[in-house]
Amino acid sequence: MAFDYKKEYKEFYLPKNKPSIVNVPKMNYIAVSGKGNPNEEESEYKASIGLLYGIAFTIKMSYKGNHKIDGYFEYVVPPLEGFWWQEGNKEGINYQKKDQFNFISMIRLPDFVTKSDFDWAVEEATKKKKQDFSKVQFLTYEEGLCVQSMHIGSYDEEPTTIQLMHKYMEENGYELDITDTRYHHEIYLSDPRRCESSKLKTVIRHPIKKINS
Repeated sequence: MAFDYKKEYKEFYLPKNKPSIVNVPKMNYIAVSGKGNPNEEESEYKASIGLLYGIAFTIKMSYKGNHKIDGYFEYVVPPLEGFWWQEGNKEGINYQKKDQFNFISMIRLPDFVTKSDFDWAVEEATKKKKQDFSKVQFLTYEEGLCVQSMHIGSYDEEPTTIQLMHKYMEENGYELDITDTRYHHEIYLSDPRRCESSKLKTVIRHPIKKINS
């Protein structure tokens, strides 16, 4: 049976739809950075998704090809994720100003995948798909202490869940810690093309720190 990160690491991918505190360790990702309204038809964000999956599946199928990754095992490609921010906004993101969004779109890499494996995958995908993958990066990131919750519903309704998260963190002695390197984080467990907006499942995560720390 294929290893599924969502099931093996439920504390990171399948939290309950009520706030909780989590400490997220260092992980490696395939990542693409960009900006602008993600809902626009020709947006940088929509383009980033195709780039990410192109590399993710090149790596996943590598053992069956001409590149054998040391430590390989059969696994389910982890879900799409995204860091989001707006310049100067330390309270999260303003959903009314999507044209000001900055993002890092990501898919987690298995721990056994090295930077050289990633470099090979970019070269291989570029050659086979005849597409430019130069925007794709190997990102190592340690998210640290966060408040998170499962949000069920449309993306524009996320502020309701975020308010509950912030109330919970304050009641437990924490404050928001969004900075130039710590971001509003979303993990997408549903495909909006195949799921009603009212049933979309999205993990929302905000960085926090102890008050007066």
